[in-house]
Amino acid sequence: MNSNDPSRPSPMRDVAQSPEATARYLADVQRVLLEIGDSLELLARETRVHLRATHVDGDRWYHARLRAQPVERSLRALQKNLDALTQGMESTAYKRREFADKVEKLPGERHQKALEKSRKKNPQQPSALNSFPQGGQQAPQHGYSGPASIYDLGRNRESA
Repeated sequence: MNSNDPSRPSPMRDVAQSPEATARYLADVQRVLLEIGDSLELLARETRVHLRATHVDGDRWYHARLRAQPVERSLRALQKNLDALTQGMESTAYKRREFADKVEKLPGERHQKALEKSRKKNPQQPSALNSFPQGGQQAPQHGYSGPASIYDLGRNRESA
């Protein structure tokens, strides 16, 4: 049996193809992990209380605490990894949505890029259309002696 067979329906394939379904799935998993995290917090508190209260004959007051530290450290690391996992799920859902938006915009961006490229290759075509004003008269050619900015327009008027 091939698990990559496209003719066989796969629920994860449907989830992977839709950003909304991916976000819903990750939110469900995150909810479960957060519940597990709550249970781990409770377990860590109860373990700490029990381990620190376990004394052996000949112990000083701090020996139980020293024996409990590796277990407490391990539980804290587990909680930290679980928190990182849930945060990673959130960012994954956002990145999946960004990916879908980017793919959706890509054909328009490529079309714009192709238009810009064609304008660069054929600069005469757009300028030939704009060189004639609406009245059918030819626009005056200023060349180097024309106004350099909009502030120079008033100074370079030709007298009538």
